[in-house]
Amino acid sequence: MNICVFGAASNEIDCSYIKTVEDMGTLLAKNHHNLVFGAGAMGLMGAAARGFKQGGAKITGVIPTFFQEADVEAIYEDCDELVFTETMRERKAEMENRADAFIIVPGGIGTFEELFEILTLKQLGRHNKPIIIYNINGYYSSMESMIDRAIEQHFMNDNFKLLYHYCSSYDDIIDCLSNDTNLNLSVKDVKNG
Repeated sequence: MNICVFGAASNEIDCSYIKTVEDMGTLLAKNHHNLVFGAGAMGLMGAAARGFKQGGAKITGVIPTFFQEADVEAIYEDCDELVFTETMRERKAEMENRADAFIIVPGGIGTFEELFEILTLKQLGRHNKPIIIYNINGYYSSMESMIDRAIEQHFMNDNFKLLYHYCSSYDDIIDCLSNDTNLNLSVKDVKNG
């Protein structure tokens, strides 16, 4: 399975996040999964890549050309395949098309945007791939509360939470990837309005 990992590009985070994501990558690779990611060498993107590489997986990086031209971030040099796109939208589309599942690890605004885009696309029936939110150190707990609040206030449908898995351990992730069921929900089943 090709797993797309979305996460932080910054090294200015607690090293426990980096170690956890690197270990996750190694475990997933040893379970015969490959990585599709944003090609960054730093932060949790780099940690995922190093972990998958240590586990013997194929690594596909996808990055816009302007990142390299403007020195936006360092590129992970050990990608088995490196795909350049013109825009950020093309980058996300390329990663989404190549992925069989998504794991979201902690990150900033770019990671949030990627997460909510793939959730929205799944809600609208554009894909039915597993989405896992990896809640390392409780990072996504407040986001889960925000979603609960939106549901409570009827801005979102109760079934929205069926679109993703909320995991806090490696075992949870492996279980979710192995046992994800195709719910065949219609748009009306998961979306108000």
